[in-house]
Amino acid sequence: MAPIKTNNPYASYFDFFSKTGKDAVTPASPPVSGLTATGGIISDYEDSGTYYRAHVFTSSGAFAVTALGNIASTVEYLVVAGGGGGGSRFAGGGGAGGYRTATGFTVSTSPGSYPVQVGGGGAGGVISGSSGADGAGQGINGANSVFGPITSTGGGGGGYGDSNNGSPGGSGGGAAGRFAASGGSSTSYGNNGGASNGTPLGGDNYRGGGGGGSGAVGNGGSTPGIGGAGTTSSITGSSVTRAGGGGGGGGNGTSYPSVAGGSGGGGTGGFGIDGTSGESTTGSGGGGGGYTDAPGSATNRLGGSGGSGIEVVRYQIGASQTGSAKATGGSISYYGSKTIHAFTGSGTFATTANWSAATVEYVVVAGGGGGGGSRVNHFNGGGGGAGGYKTGTTPIGAHPVSTTIQVGGGGISAVAGTPSYFGSPITSTGGGEGGGNFDVETYEAGGAGGSSGGGTSHGGSNAGPAPGNPQGTQGGTGTPSAPAYGAGGGGGAGGAGNAGTGPGGGDGGIGVQIPSTFRNPTSTIGGPPNFYVAGGGGGAAGSNAGSGGTGGGADAGIPTPNNYSGDSAESGTGGGGGGAAGLNTGRRGGSGGSGLVLIAYPT
Repeated sequence: MAPIKTNNPYASYFDFFSKTGKDAVTPASPPVSGLTATGGIISDYEDSGTYYRAHVFTSSGAFAVTALGNIASTVEYLVVAGGGGGGSRFAGGGGAGGYRTATGFTVSTSPGSYPVQVGGGGAGGVISGSSGADGAGQGINGANSVFGPITSTGGGGGGYGDSNNGSPGGSGGGAAGRFAASGGSSTSYGNNGGASNGTPLGGDNYRGGGGGGSGAVGNGGSTPGIGGAGTTSSITGSSVTRAGGGGGGGGNGTSYPSVAGGSGGGGTGGFGIDGTSGESTTGSGGGGGGYTDAPGSATNRLGGSGGSGIEVVRYQIGASQTGSAKATGGSISYYGSKTIHAFTGSGTFATTANWSAATVEYVVVAGGGGGGGSRVNHFNGGGGGAGGYKTGTTPIGAHPVSTTIQVGGGGISAVAGTPSYFGSPITSTGGGEGGGNFDVETYEAGGAGGSSGGGTSHGGSNAGPAPGNPQGTQGGTGTPSAPAYGAGGGGGAGGAGNAGTGPGGGDGGIGVQIPSTFRNPTSTIGGPPNFYVAGGGGGAAGSNAGSGGTGGGADAGIPTPNNYSGDSAESGTGGGGGGAAGLNTGRRGGSGGSGLVLIAYPT
């Protein structure tokens, strides 16, 4: 029997597909997806209907691309170098680290891995004693930051003493207050430091210029020397200002007892007092030190250290690549059915309308202690103790709940770190300072803290006391024994600091690994390797300097590149700073690392 024919086009259509088995439905488009990459602390967020992922680096590592997705294979970057240290005595403020940002940077899976080097802040000027003792007071330039082929230059150090200009850098350091004519020069992506006032404004009140900021030049000393303003960016999902210049220092003035640093974290300049340090992870300059002209005790005040840098890489992702948060605050990511909030700076954890009462898991790491300084020859500084470490769970009730988060800063040379807390009941104690000092010729023992600091090599060889809390351990003792006169390493959260010996300095104690809840393999929280935090700083020696403990602890001073000043600990780890060696006078211990607060709850 012949097949039935029809002129009905719809019948012919269905007859054709019934025989071929083909489906007339248009294939669904693949879901929109961005890059797949690892490195840094992850921050996922939505802005006006577009989803982004930012990788935030507060310490060195790598941005590694493993797949491209179907969105454009370009990223936006922010590369901020370390800020310059402020000078000493009528000093200029430190310049901000270079601030480089751009869109449209193409990445690929070959080579795939882009190195990230986050620059540390430069040490402040350390000159001390009589007014004629110039020679060691220039602020040190901050270190460069690098993302693949992109290099951002560290901020220039502030000028010191009678006639010293600020150093050039990403942004230039301010000029010293006495007879210096102009501020330091800058790169094409920074600004000049300010000039000094050149003549005293009453008595011995010379005034240094402010350090240049990423957004504006530093002010001249007669205005007074306020640091240049920083620059604001929302690349991490929140509006943040970074890379401000340090304020200039001055003499015994009463009109300006302190001078503001530039917006974005610039340190305060001191008038008759020490300058303060630039804020961690901002690349801001340190404040210039002042001068005290008290009868019989003229003193050149110390400059503040520059703030460490930061790097951020951002790209667009699809909605299916992220989750939905139930609270705000910090950098937000999703791993293992949990939502994680990572705070590397102070802020607020606040529930949103979709929050349900839940038990949250937390990690609270305080700022690490600064390594001990070296005031005189043959006097080695102990390693700084790690910031206190706490982890546990706590219930959070029904919405609305708002909890203050404080992330402690690392202590500068011979200064303890500051506490971190998740609301007032959950507080971790700052790490103890390493034994030693550079402002007076006394031998000070290691300090108490979450973990205590190591002892110096001579009269203050005792380590800090054993912590009276479960947050850390004790530093190691120092020794006056030849030939190296080793200072003790700072205590770590996971193990005590090692004692200094005749052959060398003690290593810092090991830190601890954060709980598995927070070990997202696409991110790098804490210090390498394997998510460790709160390592102790190494103790200094005439040779064979102590190493920092795993978890961000810093090495003690060596000849190159820091001329025996201690290394600074990794930001965001709570590690202790390295001690300074006494082979050179007036060397600073390294700064402790800033702390960290992590919070996780069911997604």
